Amino acid sequence: MTDPANHDLVDLAIIGGGAAGVMVAMQALRHARAPLRVCLFEAASTLGEGIAYATPAPQHLLNVPAGRMSALPEQPADFVAYLRETGAYPQGPETDLAQRFVSRFHYAAYLRQRLAEAVDASAAQLQVVQDAVLSLRRDDRGIACIGLQEGGRASARQVVLACGNNVRPMPVPGAEALAPERLAEAWDYEGVRLLAGEQATGIIGAGLSMVDSVVMLFAAGQQGAVHVFSRHGVMPLPHAHGAPAEFDPQPLLAMSLRGRMRALRQHARDAAARGVPWQSVMERIRPLGQALWQSLDEADQRRFLRHVVRYWDVHRHRIDSAVHAQLQSAIDDGRLQLHRVRLQGVVEHGDGLRLTASCQGGSRHWNLGALVNATGVENRADGLRNPLLRQLLAEGMAAPGPHGLGVDSEPDGDRLRGVDGIAHPDIAVLGSLRIGTLWESLAVPELRQQAEQAARHAVRELEAAMP
Repeated sequence: MTDPANHDLVDLAIIGGGAAGVMVAMQALRHARAPLRVCLFEAASTLGEGIAYATPAPQHLLNVPAGRMSALPEQPADFVAYLRETGAYPQGPETDLAQRFVSRFHYAAYLRQRLAEAVDASAAQLQVVQDAVLSLRRDDRGIACIGLQEGGRASARQVVLACGNNVRPMPVPGAEALAPERLAEAWDYEGVRLLAGEQATGIIGAGLSMVDSVVMLFAAGQQGAVHVFSRHGVMPLPHAHGAPAEFDPQPLLAMSLRGRMRALRQHARDAAARGVPWQSVMERIRPLGQALWQSLDEADQRRFLRHVVRYWDVHRHRIDSAVHAQLQSAIDDGRLQLHRVRLQGVVEHGDGLRLTASCQGGSRHWNLGALVNATGVENRADGLRNPLLRQLLAEGMAAPGPHGLGVDSEPDGDRLRGVDGIAHPDIAVLGSLRIGTLWESLAVPELRQQAEQAARHAVRELEAAMP
């Protein structure tokens, strides 16, 4: 399915071959009734992985049960069916497998398998170009023209931006001067594994990528303590099985942010009185994630980002209870230490590093062997390091999203908006780039819906324009 593109006109160009891009390609192939040319641009040699699903480690688990990970909205049990088909988890009833947190590497393989099946069954053709897209501009005819890293070019009638997640830079003064072997990105899974040893290791950030790094270090034989540094000093909380929370979440939409927080706390107390875990309250409001964000006024959205977001994240983005228990056990015996600090700097010191941070009581120093950047996904438009996104923003074809998060797009659609506020009729955007508009735009339930919407729109427009 691989072929170089050079001044070629394709019907649909999908930029990005991680989970979101593969879902778009899959849906376009499934919906096409004409011999459309679909082109998927991805620099990596393996599709479907991105930074989330590239890990080979069986210890890295999905953060939601397998039964909620189907890539196909109309077939909610499809991922579980794939696991059965391939014999990945041959024992136990299917209902148990649907509730299981399975190894994450299965998901990329699942996406590739379903994409291959879609290729075989489709009237459309898929071309995969292993190259990075550096630019997207209009040619003299107004058609989207794509510039590639290796010098090739292609034009497209419809474009979907599925660029995936951008990694935040290490937020520690002095880190840029350190030897490369002392640093690793949390999503550089092999790089993190190689840091394991007798010296203490520092992890910057306390979110989901921190969990991956801790699990990897301990699996690789880490003997020194692992120190986790964050501004809030809180880490992801566990999933829990329990009865559903019984309340109507719709009234939340008419409340202010303060009113919503009070109401949710009361719902959690009411649930606890009935023996229902607070996690069930979060599950009850899960389908309203985007509506809850969009129904807040601009001032309350700012308050949320300033005061609430970190606490929301640890309650909303939870982890398998067994993984949480592993982390808690490491905290209890001192192997894992969580510090609430503001980082001041890091320097080479002896045969390692010295990290300085301010905390309650003044400044403090830690001697470390290495540092892991686990600060997560970069959502600020001015911090995006993807060359294509930087070009689009610099030239006005894209504009920062609300509050400077991601890029601007139509709230009720998926069309990319330019700096003039006008939507591009032939360019869709999905995934984390829509966080400012939708907030909930990272997880598979949102990605699969966005992928189907973008693919359906593109196929409909393309086939309607055919003679």
